[in-house]
Formats: sequence, structure tokens, C-alpha cells
Amino acid sequence: MRWIIKGKILNIQKFSIHDGPGIRTTVFMKGCPLKCRWCHNPESISYGIDIMIDRDKCISCGSCAEHCESGALKMVDGPKGKTLVADNSLCTDCGKCELFCLNEAITIAGKDMEAEEVFKELLKDRLFYEESKGGVTFSGGEPLTQVDFLVEILKKLKEEKIHTAVDTCGHVPFENFEKIMEYTDVFLYDLKIGDEKKHLEYIGISNKKIIENLQKLSNSGAEINIRMIMVEGVNSSEEDIEKAIEILKNINVSNINILPYHNISTHKYRKLGIGYEESGMKVPSNARMEEIKKRLENNGYKVVVGG
Repeated sequence: MRWIIKGKILNIQKFSIHDGPGIRTTVFMKGCPLKCRWCHNPESISYGIDIMIDRDKCISCGSCAEHCESGALKMVDGPKGKTLVADNSLCTDCGKCELFCLNEAITIAGKDMEAEEVFKELLKDRLFYEESKGGVTFSGGEPLTQVDFLVEILKKLKEEKIHTAVDTCGHVPFENFEKIMEYTDVFLYDLKIGDEKKHLEYIGISNKKIIENLQKLSNSGAEINIRMIMVEGVNSSEEDIEKAIEILKNINVSNINILPYHNISTHKYRKLGIGYEESGMKVPSNARMEEIKKRLENNGYKVVVGG
């Protein structure tokens, strides 16, 4: 019997070594309730299709618009001649724009895939999972916003005895965690900013539900690895680290990964036609990352910089 449930998938990345133990396949899913100012995957935020246009490559030939039957792409008059504009809401993901683009300037981010289709793709790398003690990780975006799709695949992976990990921002109804808990070996839980006021400023929402869900998940006995992106000027001060330690002191945490902020994804924002506000955000020095690592280790945590 075929699985009829579908999910919105951004990308399936193979041979990943930074999203859990061993060699893994990471399924990046579309849609996220957060609006992190430093988001590395802005094309994963929306729940629909995003048309990404590389303006440095686009030669305004109009070939893509000519073959776009839905009208999602059009050539309009601009101050420097004809220019390409996109309407994501009209895109049907037919793929013709990518196919007929003469200069590979267009990328479609997001496509509908059946759970069975994704599952079969994941099974192709079973040998790598077994030999490296790896498995499959679901990331995003926020995979738990597509929980029915997620639980279908996780069930099948557990039947195949494949290790599973779910990378989550935590801002979903806790019932969603309960649906997948028995099929998930480890949760990679993002802790972004401990201070609620700062969280509202840089993430766009309160962190109360995130912290509450983290506590509930810990109380349930789930294995939790904390992931913290360190942004100089935002969440890497001594006060910020103390706040994080305060939140984690009653949480059953297996490991903590601290990752330095970077801005190498600014090109994605340009392709999406949205601004990237990086004022006040800097890459922390290696020395500062080591200081944070030692501070957390002194509180009994196993800490890794990166990954």
C-alpha cells in the first residue's frame, strides 16, 4: 500500500557528519516558526516554494519566463531595462525555469515528496549508516511543523533499526514531540538565547515555549543534545552563558555543541530578494569559543566546538 502523505522538502543531503553521530543523511524540511536574524537557511523559513534568482548570473534573456506556464516568472520593465520578477505563490514547481535557464541563475527551493519516496531514498545509504554507526537526521526549517509526515518516516526507519535524530528549535506544541518520541533516538535541541527580551529582538518570538518544551522533553527521558550558535554581540557574553547554564541546570543533557556564527549565507538572502541585517552580529574569536567551552565543561557538560 502506498503512503499518500506528503511533506515539503528543501533538500536531502547525504554523507553529513555534523547532524548527529556517524555518517548521516539529513532531510531538510521547509517551514519554521522562528525568524532568526542570522538564519543560515533563509530558504527554509517559508512553508511554500521559494524561487531563488542569482542576479549576478541572470542575463535577463526571458527564457525562464517564456516557459513558465503558471506565470510565476515575468519580465518587467525596470530602470536598466527588462528584469526578472518572481511570484512564489504561483509557482507549481514544474522545474521548467531551471531547465530552460541559460545561465543556471534559478533555483527552486522546496518540493512536495511522498513519505514513501523519501524513505526509499534514505534506505539507499543503509550500508554507510551501519558501518559508521550513523543514521538519518531531520532538520529544517522545523521538521516538527510537519509532524504527521515526520512520524510516518520515523516509524519505518525504526522498523529498519536505523538511528534517528530530529533537529528542532522547540517552538511547536509539545504534543508533536510526544508523537515522535518513541521513534527518535536523539533530539538535537537548539538553544539560541536565554534572555527573553533578546530572544524577542533577534528571533522574533518569546523563548518561553522553547524552554518549557525542553524541560518536558528532559522529564520524558529523551536523549538531548543541545546546539548553541554563538553570535558575538548577541549571546556570547558571560551573562548570556550564565543564563544558558541556568536554563540547562535541570535538563538531562548528553552533549552540547557550540557553533560559531558565520555570515556566508548572505548570498541566499540576495537570491530571495530579502535584506540581511547583520549590524551588531560578529563571528566570535576562537579564543572566546574556547572560553565558552571551558565555562560549560566546568559545569559538568561534554562540549564540542562545531558540528
